[in-house]
Amino acid sequence: MMKKNLNIGLIGYSMMGKAHSNAYQSARFYFDLDVNPVLDTISGRDAVKVEKSARKMGWNQYTTNWEDLIKDPNIDVIDISSPNNTHKEIALKAAEAGKHIFCEKPLSLTLKESKEMLNAVNKYKVVNMVCHNYRFAPAVQYAKQLIEEGRLGKIYHMRATFLQDWLMDPEFPLTWRLQKDISGSGTLGDLGTHIIDLARFLVGEFSEVVGMMDTFIKERPLGTMTDTLEMDSKSNEYGEVTVDDATSFLAKFKNGAMGTFEVSRFSAGNRAGNRFEINGEFGSIRWDMENLNNLEVYFSNDDDGLQGFRTINCTENSHPFADAYWPAAHILGYEHTFINIIKTFLDGVYQGKSPQPNFYDGVMNQAIVDAVEASCHTGGWVSIKKILEDNGIHEEILIENN
Repeated sequence: MMKKNLNIGLIGYSMMGKAHSNAYQSARFYFDLDVNPVLDTISGRDAVKVEKSARKMGWNQYTTNWEDLIKDPNIDVIDISSPNNTHKEIALKAAEAGKHIFCEKPLSLTLKESKEMLNAVNKYKVVNMVCHNYRFAPAVQYAKQLIEEGRLGKIYHMRATFLQDWLMDPEFPLTWRLQKDISGSGTLGDLGTHIIDLARFLVGEFSEVVGMMDTFIKERPLGTMTDTLEMDSKSNEYGEVTVDDATSFLAKFKNGAMGTFEVSRFSAGNRAGNRFEINGEFGSIRWDMENLNNLEVYFSNDDDGLQGFRTINCTENSHPFADAYWPAAHILGYEHTFINIIKTFLDGVYQGKSPQPNFYDGVMNQAIVDAVEASCHTGGWVSIKKILEDNGIHEEILIENN
């Protein structure tokens, strides 16, 4: 039987557009999909760059107007890989047009916007996901499996960081990621949402947070950066940095666990220090994205003399997603996290069900971001439930509708 073609419309051609384009093509190679993703149309504002990207990344055609994708009856999926301030408008129009939606994180600029987007996909019953790709590293999936099996027992702590250093040069340009009206939040929204999502996935929902943030370089030259986080161009004109450079916060989880979180773009020597450690009554687990195939595991009931962290290379056929690729220890990379999440999204479209993380998770992650920001202003603990209710969202109803 011929598989149903699923025509993809991608908005954005930079780093995430590249990652998503590769994932759509690779997913059908590695996995037995029930649908056939077709790279139909890619959209971008710069005609020269988007035309080059279309040819390089295998898209059938391109446009400089993303609304062309919404109006095209042949497009089944809208993939939003454009800057954060565009997410809401595109998602609302895509949902109304009956398009399924795959959206880069963070879901939007604010909790209010995220709520509108969730309401829209629920109203028009379109499949939706948010691209928190780190959930889909086999080692992270295996960590989830161990926790759900009770191998760690009751969870006591989670500590997580996402540390980078690409902004340390004070002459690095004022890109869109450093402007609140475009990005919504700085390091907290960019890096923090990833470790917040991992924490919710692995440990559970947050109840309260207290935080602090700082902006170390207040002004920067106007300019642009490359997809590899390097300086592309800069001018002699300077502008104000309106987001955080670094944020740290403490968290209480609903299940009684406690958490510590830190994100920074000023941590020298850390290119992508996305790491977590989870401690439970029977043991601990550690993961480091720079060694993303490995999960460090400690069980306290090991014999005396044998206790210590063991390193599990999560590439065996028994590890989540790993059996689709290579023999054991033939290492997977960053791009495979996108292939795995895209595969999961395509399965969801076929089944008519939104896999997690979906727009519900986008709302919950944004609520925590907003709560941390509020705490940084007030200096005290902020309830996630209160942040939700202040935005007209009742958590119980939210959960029921998910």
